[in-house]
Amino acid sequence: MDIILLERVEKLGQMGDVVKVKNGYARNFLLPQKKALRASKDNIAYFETQKAQLEAQNLERRQEAEAVAGKMNDMSVVLIRSAGDTGQLYGSVSSRDISEAMVEAGTSVDRRQVELERPIKTLGLHGVRVRLHPEVVVTVTANVARTADEAEAQARGENVLSRDDGFEFDEDLNSEDAPALDELLEEPAAEDEEVSKEG
Repeated sequence: MDIILLERVEKLGQMGDVVKVKNGYARNFLLPQKKALRASKDNIAYFETQKAQLEAQNLERRQEAEAVAGKMNDMSVVLIRSAGDTGQLYGSVSSRDISEAMVEAGTSVDRRQVELERPIKTLGLHGVRVRLHPEVVVTVTANVARTADEAEAQARGENVLSRDDGFEFDEDLNSEDAPALDELLEEPAAEDEEVSKEG
């Protein structure tokens, strides 16, 4: 289907471009979101009459988005989640979780503006893209931790998973004190022979 773009769409084109897209993409996303019109003669003529107004609206929205992006620069949100010793989460962090944390931090962001390729499933600091406008993208840090103390440690750059587990290596251990490899291997073999005699 040929469409005319009413705003910039990443990997597709700029406002006013006539592009060919798959029918489902146009019907299910671009047309309902008012990002494009079907490229008919009437719609192209309509776009030409409205072009100046659309560009002015786009410029105004972009300036507002850039102002918000300036406030969000170096923003970090903390998300407390349960996780195992390896750092694997019991569950995951989605774009909705991140947008809710950003709203609590004082910015109004819709979950559709948060661009996550896949849900976050590990502890740590994760860079998340937030698209405030088709031409304005800001990166926010999602600090996923088990406790607030861990979140602070991660923010300082510490690795919370490599903490001391209390095990100490005894450097004074002599190789003479350790059992020989032959001794370790002989005992199971002797037990195996007894088992085979009984069977």
